Amino acid sequence: MPVHRPTPAPTVLTALLTALLTTLPLAPAHAAPTPARGSAYMGMGVLAHDGQSGTPKSADAAQTEGVDVASYQGDVSWSGLLGSGVKWAYTKATEGTSYKNPYFTQQYNGAYDVGMIRGAYHFATPDTTSGAAQADYFADHGGGWSRDGRTLPGVLDIEWNPYGSACYGKSASGMVSWITDFLNRYKARTGRDAVIYTATSWWSECTGNYGGFGSVNPLWVARYASEAGTLPAGWSTYTMWQYTSTGPTVGDHDRFNGALDRVVALANG
Repeated sequence: MPVHRPTPAPTVLTALLTALLTTLPLAPAHAAPTPARGSAYMGMGVLAHDGQSGTPKSADAAQTEGVDVASYQGDVSWSGLLGSGVKWAYTKATEGTSYKNPYFTQQYNGAYDVGMIRGAYHFATPDTTSGAAQADYFADHGGGWSRDGRTLPGVLDIEWNPYGSACYGKSASGMVSWITDFLNRYKARTGRDAVIYTATSWWSECTGNYGGFGSVNPLWVARYASEAGTLPAGWSTYTMWQYTSTGPTVGDHDRFNGALDRVVALANG
């Protein structure tokens, strides 16, 4: 006849281990790795932070289609984009003070060669070097400007930090100071006021919704929806709107808030 023995009580050590394991937070099963420095691009954080809610209605004569590109898109079929109605383009030139887009020449000159109006943008990393230093680096490596009717002013791409905290570890006033430093140096170097690319939610969080740039610097707003929505403080209208990351030929498509002659006017200054 089998002998039934009572289950032994857990030892003190077992009880402590059980309690510890049940209170420790579990790491995400598929935590996304931090991207390599230099790999950021315009709108990189929009879907993750703001999502997507619809697509805009078909453009009319009051708006002009554009695209923005970076190194991850490689050599771009500019003739194909031109044939689809794209009239202007921006290419990432630089990031911080150490990265240059290896595809910049093909992308920047390629748009120009097929007849588009083109420009360059700089992905800001306010946690690495000063605004003035990054404006200098941008102006020295593709971000310059010439009054040829085909070259748009440079763009400061200021958005979520893909490498760390969203606001790059800066207070709202510190971020405004950094942006001001960049804009002032870019104007001194090129004679043009830079365009500011940003998303309203990031701008509100990281600058305190500062409204002091709207009277001078054109706005390029990012929002993947049927309308551009609420704009950052200081701007009553946008100049450009990045409305999707899943457009034809290259993903990032944009609308200029005006007909082609207004794009030319911005290029001419």
